[in-house]
Amino acid sequence: MPWYDYLAYFFGGAFLANAVPHLVTGVSGRAFQSPFAKPPGRGLSSSPTNVLWGFFNLAVAYVLIVGVGAFSMRNIGQVAAAATGALIMSLSCAWSFGRYHGGIRRD
Repeated sequence: MPWYDYLAYFFGGAFLANAVPHLVTGVSGRAFQSPFAKPPGRGLSSSPTNVLWGFFNLAVAYVLIVGVGAFSMRNIGQVAAAATGALIMSLSCAWSFGRYHGGIRRD
């Protein structure tokens, strides 16, 4: 399998992980950070904006994971590539959003 398939799975996992906070807060009716806020990534966007952004992230994840190569949940390397992308994006989101929502302490 070509190396770029694994790269696509890595970024697909990252987009999949990024979809979660936007969809959860958007569907819950709460405002949340998004690239469309002012200032981008720090200000709050409306819940409908976050639902749309979350679904866009899901669509990109689908294309990168399912549309590239022949992804198989039984292939440890492919799953590890997607999981690594999801883990790195999840930690990045926890650090970034935690500063604004009390998840990261600033002593």
